[in-house]
Amino acid sequence: MFGSFGLTELLVVLAIVLLIFGPKRLKTIGSDLGNAIKGFRKAVTDDEKEAEAPVDPNVIEGKAEHKEAGTTESKQNTNV
Repeated sequence: MFGSFGLTELLVVLAIVLLIFGPKRLKTIGSDLGNAIKGFRKAVTDDEKEAEAPVDPNVIEGKAEHKEAGTTESKQNTNV
């Protein structure tokens, strides 16, 4: 149903949109839409990279912080 739009119909819609919003506002709408799409793509690729990265189970459980704290305490005890 929507595939039957021709060049004439698209030009009429574009002319109506241009009359409603004006050239300056249409430019900012296009710029904002482009930035939104760019940000969305960046977020998706960042999530994919994060999902592919190996995960240390100690970091998830919070054990890595306790190990570091324990090593500093043992170093301080040996210096005494």
